[in-house]
Amino acid sequence: MANQGPELLCLKGGSAEVVEKKSRFIAQVSPVKNEEEALQFIARIRKENRDARHNCFAYVTGPDGSIEKFSDDGEPSKTAGMPMLDLLRKRGLKNACVVVTRYFGGILLGAGGLVRAYGASARQAVEAAGLAVFEPWSVLRVCLSYSDYQKLQAAIPRLGAVEDSCDFGSDVTSVCAMLSSREEDFRRAVAELTAGRASVTLDRVEERASPA
Repeated sequence: MANQGPELLCLKGGSAEVVEKKSRFIAQVSPVKNEEEALQFIARIRKENRDARHNCFAYVTGPDGSIEKFSDDGEPSKTAGMPMLDLLRKRGLKNACVVVTRYFGGILLGAGGLVRAYGASARQAVEAAGLAVFEPWSVLRVCLSYSDYQKLQAAIPRLGAVEDSCDFGSDVTSVCAMLSSREEDFRRAVAELTAGRASVTLDRVEERASPA
């Protein structure tokens, strides 16, 4: 049964390779925010492995993992993409895409052999990727002087924030992100560091991965 707890995804790209009767099964897995990102990832892997016999895939994404798709890419029906999709379901993974590339070794494996090889390579890639949870992050624009920016830079790691970008003009505009639960603490800290001189505005709230 799939995990019904926090929404999980692959934290970082993971890969693994299984060799079965001279056929190479190369699995690559990636977190994806939506179906468009999944299709882009699949297209990239296909381009990198255009000389392979098969590039099979499965992904789960969308609200509450409502979008599930897979492809056997020419392998016998449900011997490649379905085992990979079953893996994502059983691990409770959402917003994840896995592609397994097969370089044919000249020996037919049969349906059972294909299911085992595709499933094993995908499982090893997911295990290599690690896990994370999607949580709401607040992205804030902090406008401040150059001298105050130096103070902010030193404090960002301590405040549990990351700097996404920075624009240097007459003043500095730093785009910082942190867990939404820490937004108020960040605002208070910036006010204290700059004696109230900095302007802090909310740009957006978005889902980001945090280690599970």
